[in-house]
Amino acid sequence: MTSELPLLIEPAELADHLDAPDLLIIDLCKDQVYDQAHVPGAIHLDHQRLLAGTQPAPGLLPDDETLSALFSELGLTPDTWVVAYDDEGGGWAGRLLWTLDAIGHKRYSYLNGGIHGWLAEDLSTSTERTEAEPGDYQVGEHDPRTSVDLDHVLAHYQDPSVVIWDARSEEEFAGVRAFAQKAGHIPGAAHYEWTDAMDKTNNLRLRDLDEIRRELADRGIQGDKQVITHCQTHHRSGLTWLLGKILGFQDIRGYPGSWAEWGNHPDTPVEKSE
Repeated sequence: MTSELPLLIEPAELADHLDAPDLLIIDLCKDQVYDQAHVPGAIHLDHQRLLAGTQPAPGLLPDDETLSALFSELGLTPDTWVVAYDDEGGGWAGRLLWTLDAIGHKRYSYLNGGIHGWLAEDLSTSTERTEAEPGDYQVGEHDPRTSVDLDHVLAHYQDPSVVIWDARSEEEFAGVRAFAQKAGHIPGAAHYEWTDAMDKTNNLRLRDLDEIRRELADRGIQGDKQVITHCQTHHRSGLTWLLGKILGFQDIRGYPGSWAEWGNHPDTPVEKSE
């Protein structure tokens, strides 16, 4: 394997590197999907282990001890190149890569289209569960430019150099549907639903990146600003964070508290669409 793979990797290119000794492929598909077919050598990960799971903001990162144990179990080392994929178009894979980025591990890629893209290329698959070779991975200093907390959003949501990217559904953004005490969105937030980036006619690969870039720019989501993306628990916005990275945004951050935290907090302002 070369020392570096592209952030967005196509199935055929990944197929050429399956035997690389420093490659760790992580499958975040549903259990039954993994058992039916997965990329040879891929290790299955239950995506719930990427979330702290505590109320009212279950999407927050687990603590460092928990993450160290998880990545030790997966056999991660500082030299490992991680390729992540899922069966839903990139939400959980993006959440994993955001987690790695947050703890300072920058060697990672996303398999375009996930398992659907892989199967469409008629590449070899496996039905045997791959067991990880455990190691001793210790989470170090976090990258402060990957994640933001409630206080940061409260302090900056009105800043003209900052844009809040809401990746939830139109109904959630408008305040028609709510999964928290409050309905609506962070005042001034821009809406671009996570599924809008997927090509549903091409095995959930990302759509043309230049088209996506134009669509985002039309909504004020541009790489010359600090972009903070969220959904309900920073699962769907795992993909939108990843998309910002792929598009070359210099300052794209995830808000793991997301609407579960903002919409249940007594002192946060909320806006609804007319």
